[in-house]
Amino acid sequence: MKNNKERFSSKKLAITPMSENAFDISDEEKMELIEKDVRHIMEVLGLDLKDDSLKNTPRRVAKSFVLELFSGLDPKKKPVTSSFLNSYQYNEMVVEKNIVVYSTCEHHLLPIIGVAHVAYISSGKIIGLSKMNRIVNYFSKRPQVQERLTLQIVEELQDILQTEDIACMIDAKHLCVNSRGIKDISSNTITSEFRGKFKEQKFKDEFLNYIRMS
Repeated sequence: MKNNKERFSSKKLAITPMSENAFDISDEEKMELIEKDVRHIMEVLGLDLKDDSLKNTPRRVAKSFVLELFSGLDPKKKPVTSSFLNSYQYNEMVVEKNIVVYSTCEHHLLPIIGVAHVAYISSGKIIGLSKMNRIVNYFSKRPQVQERLTLQIVEELQDILQTEDIACMIDAKHLCVNSRGIKDISSNTITSEFRGKFKEQKFKDEFLNYIRMS
């Protein structure tokens, strides 16, 4: 029979699609290649890259892609998240709400901006509160769809805390909806994943009530 760690570690289903050679070159090499491609795109659009305001844009875009916006693609940048024994036997849910989500839609490479609400019920382990923020931030920093992001956060917390009792809800605006296509600036997208005890209505309601509290 599998032990708890093996059982929870094997449950990860929400995997970001990556090529096999994704990390064969350094960050600097990636930035050099992206800079050339961005320069080409801007030239095709007819922009004058000799202009003072535009000449460094390809490099700025390349740096933001590799070092910031998509830094969560690199497993070496995954936050180190240690768990601790729940020695004081706190048995109620822990909720971290209004965690800033700043991600990028993988379909149009436009921003996704919103908040995540995350909760767990300890089965013997706890983590520092800021670690939940770091987990949300790490998985946000890659081209995403909101559904996958929600699942990745839950699966990572299950792995760390060795419990099924995890909940996550994300409420976000997608600029691919707001600024192009239908151009609906008022709509938000909500996704959620409830596992373990959070599938029971009383725990789900308690979590949702905490989110509504000012």
